[in-house]
Amino acid sequence: MKAIAFFQNLPADHPEALQDIAAADPVPGDHDLLVEVRAISVNPVDVKIRANRKPKDGQPEIIGWDAAGIVRAVGAKTSLFKPGDRVWYAGALNRPGANSELHVVDERIVGRMPASLDYAQAAALPLTTITAWELLFDRLRVLDNAAPSQGSLLVVGAAGGVGSILVQLARQLTGLTVIGTASRPETQAWVRGLGAHHVIDHSQPLAAELQRIGFGQVSHIAALTRTDQHFAQLAEAIAPQGKIALIDDPAAIDVRLLKSKSASLHWEFMFARSLHGTPDLIAQHELLNQAARLIDDGTLRTTLGAHYGKINAENLRRAHAFIESGKAQGKIVLEGF
Repeated sequence: MKAIAFFQNLPADHPEALQDIAAADPVPGDHDLLVEVRAISVNPVDVKIRANRKPKDGQPEIIGWDAAGIVRAVGAKTSLFKPGDRVWYAGALNRPGANSELHVVDERIVGRMPASLDYAQAAALPLTTITAWELLFDRLRVLDNAAPSQGSLLVVGAAGGVGSILVQLARQLTGLTVIGTASRPETQAWVRGLGAHHVIDHSQPLAAELQRIGFGQVSHIAALTRTDQHFAQLAEAIAPQGKIALIDDPAAIDVRLLKSKSASLHWEFMFARSLHGTPDLIAQHELLNQAARLIDDGTLRTTLGAHYGKINAENLRRAHAFIESGKAQGKIVLEGF
């Protein structure tokens, strides 16, 4: 099968950073699906793994954690899907990624693809949807009943992949006032279009920006990017007994700033369930199915930002370089081999 892989850790613009290769077709295990990959999207995790994970003994490392495609075969102990089903998923960090024509994945972390989306539109969503959903409902423990609430949610980096779906989930499924941050006119317009009640500029001090729109403090914060840079401002902005959730990798933050408010800090890492084989692994299957229903009924929409063409090394290198620039708006997708 065709695949894209790396053999050494190189800058994204290096011609050998990602290479087109031929690889053996994978064989599904008992709980696996064999999926013909039709479209993929690129996430910051792809960039981090390409830059930092050392390939073993000169072997190619295939990455990519977002895919939409068709089930071609199923393992002996599967029960959720059959050949011909259209599926979408993010996959597992401790298994080969989906930048390949064929891919094997545990059926318990796979969902039925939204009927109303094409493969590219669907591939933009799984990893970020799982991340945003778990952050909002499992980590911040927000109620998904859309009842009027005195609470407020600040989403730092609201125009990126996770932010673009988190803003929609919070606006459509909760009663929170949603405040997104974005620093450029086009990304601010994108965030407003996704449903944010307010948009502020994260290139300015966040506490002052919140004061400007009439919010002294907020009850919930989703810190999606540059948390070490913003953390002192976040600690100032969080309300007493509020909750902060983060997804990035800050070098160092002073959590003592939260003590006087009894504010809590939560990590969201959507690969935790598959990485550790948790008993509730199937929750991600159920989550993706619920998200598909919300897309098909018009509650949520795809966050596809740019289509980079066919799935090949050249286009993937270009996508990785753009993700590294920090200027992404929505998601980058590639489609077809």
